[in-house]
Amino acid sequence: MVNNRKGKLYIISSVAGGGKTTLINKLLNEFPDLQYSISYTSRPKRNAEVHSKDYFFVDREEFFRLIQEDFFFEWALVHNNYYGTPSSPILDAISSGQKIILDIDIKGARTVRSKVADSCSVFILPPSEEIWRDRLVKRGTESAESLQIRLANGKKELEYAGEFDYTIINDSLEKAYSDLKRIMGLRKEELKS
Repeated sequence: MVNNRKGKLYIISSVAGGGKTTLINKLLNEFPDLQYSISYTSRPKRNAEVHSKDYFFVDREEFFRLIQEDFFFEWALVHNNYYGTPSSPILDAISSGQKIILDIDIKGARTVRSKVADSCSVFILPPSEEIWRDRLVKRGTESAESLQIRLANGKKELEYAGEFDYTIINDSLEKAYSDLKRIMGLRKEELKS
């Protein structure tokens, strides 16, 4: 049977430590048929991360080779590392009528929104700068230098939250999750068909 329904791209952005990865993981656990675009990065893998689940971890040489092959839908230098979104998962999901989530930074979100006009963009806001800083420190994944870079970049990124279709303040995980599901129109029965 041919699916004539056009899919939908959901762009989810936040500052580092804003909680978008936690929210996305909750979505993927509850709705396993939901598509998720796994990004490529040149940054080193953190202890708990899994190659091809969290990111595709490649060195800079491989990343530049993929750029030359026009592999990426978008790519950017963020926090001194390269990140890129492969084209095929996005195009395949949209053409087959599926919903797909893209976890992406502000620069990438701008590029993708310019290419997919009917995408839906959501920015996850931390409840306060103090809580945001505390979350980043408690993650224990950043060096002191990296933490300062992420905080400085995040303050700039917060200025662009108004460009997104929706903003969610992540002061309560369950409320933020409920808001995200409502924005995406997700109900258990919807993805079972």
